[in-house]
This record gives sequence, C-alpha cells and structure tokens, in this order.
Amino acid sequence: MPWLLPKSITPEADEWLERWLGELTERLADPATDRNALVAEILSEVLYARPYEELKETAPLAALALDPRNVTFEAEYYAATDPEKFARVKPLLWLWKTLDLTPLGQSIHSGVRIRRALAPFIFKRVGKNPKFFQNVEFSVGYNLELGDDVVVHRHVLLDDIGGIVIGDGASISDYANIYSHTHHVLASPDVTLKQTIIGNGVRITYHATVLAGVRIGDDAMVGTGAVVTRDVPPHAIALGIPARPRRYKVRHDCPYCRAEAPHPSDEVPKLPDRKPNPDYPDFLPPGFGTREA
Repeated sequence: MPWLLPKSITPEADEWLERWLGELTERLADPATDRNALVAEILSEVLYARPYEELKETAPLAALALDPRNVTFEAEYYAATDPEKFARVKPLLWLWKTLDLTPLGQSIHSGVRIRRALAPFIFKRVGKNPKFFQNVEFSVGYNLELGDDVVVHRHVLLDDIGGIVIGDGASISDYANIYSHTHHVLASPDVTLKQTIIGNGVRITYHATVLAGVRIGDDAMVGTGAVVTRDVPPHAIALGIPARPRRYKVRHDCPYCRAEAPHPSDEVPKLPDRKPNPDYPDFLPPGFGTREA
C-alpha cells in the first residue's frame, strides 16, 4: 500500500482553480503586468469579495494592508539584499504569505498548486513538481534553487540571502531551518554570505538546523533537532548537536559508490563567501576575538 493516497475536490472547484491559476500564470508572464496592483486585486477578491478600488473607498485601512507597496519585509532592511531583484519578487512573496492564511492556502489541494504556480516567478531556478506546504518563510526568494520533486513542509525557514541549492527529491520536514549567512560574534553587522547546498535525495527532519555554507551530500539524512555545522557526506545519517555522521545507509546499487566516484552533490560548484557590508571587508578566522571559557 502506498504511503500517499490520491485525493480530489469537486470537479467544479477543480475546474475553477485550474482556470484561475492559468490566468494568473499568463498575467505574471507578461512583463507589462504591475505585480503590486495584481496582488492587491487578488487579495481583495479573496479576503473581501470585492474589487480593490471599491475596498479602498469603504475600508481604506484594510486596502492599505493588502498592497505590497505598503508593507515591508525584513530583507528590505539588509544591505545584502538586491533592491531591484527583490522588488520583482516582493509582491509575489506577499501574495504567497497572505494566501497561506486563507482557506485557499490551508487546503493542501489548492495551496500546493498556488505555490507551485508562483515558484517560477520567485525563485532563481525551479525544477519539476515542487511541493510546498503552508507557512514556509524565505529571506529573499530570488537566491533559492530547486531541483525536481522537492518537498518543503510546514513552517520551514529557507534563509536564501546567501544562496541555497536544493537537489532533486530532497525533503525538508516541519520547522527545519536552513541558513546562508552568518554574523561575527564580536560585531553582528559583520555578515558573511555563504551558499548552502542540499544534495539529491537528502532528508532534513523535524526541527533540524543547517548552518550557512554547509554541503549535505546526496541521500544523507539529518536527524530530528540536529544542528549541522559542517559538511555531511553522501548516505550519512547525521545526528546531534553539533551533528556528526553516526551511521551510513547501505546502498549497494549506488553507481558512484561502486565506481568510487564523486556524487553529483560533490560536483555542484559553490559560490565564494561574500561580505555584503563594505564596513567589514576582511574575513576574520573562526573564533577571532574570543577566548576559551
């Protein structure tokens, strides 16, 4: 018996959803579309069942809160954020986050399909069949790369400001956190951007944390509550704080292991570490300015 069972909604609702998503995709693909106005209009219809201009007349405070131009994201306060790139994705991140709180977003059937439609217009690269559950958070969105069949569960944080690459078939469980930036212990404005790479078939389980700059090898697993501070090799099961490989999956059919060749995740090029704040141009060694307790 398969783990996941097929489910459906009424044909009328499914037809309406498919038509609405098709129209949304067409409008987003049009360079002339004002994404801020489009998002405000969609949210007004979904939340208040009336056109946005009418809502502005009858409930201006409610209308103000729907327009992405009237809200700010944490990333907009960071020197590392590219203003032009973020301006393109900000309206869609606002639509994603706000719809998550509605019946459309809470329903698995419609919520996953809405996020799947938005993903190519937000992320740097999107493979086939991405599956996002509700209340996933991003830093900027435009520095996230996804392979095929990636699954991201509820309340996951993907801090992609320094870049995150997630390989084919990877699964990230509820409340996991993946980072791509660090702060120096002596001066929090001294930030380093470090790209994080999650290999093919990786499983990051509940409440685990992956720190910036880590590479997790293909088919590896990060255990519940683990904190990954250094690279994890392919097929390893990493547990604990800090996470260490405790066991290895036995994969007799792995062609890379048989050939003693690098796995695909080992070959993914990683961006060099970057300093977004010109006030802190130097890379200080780990532990600089501290002493042992």
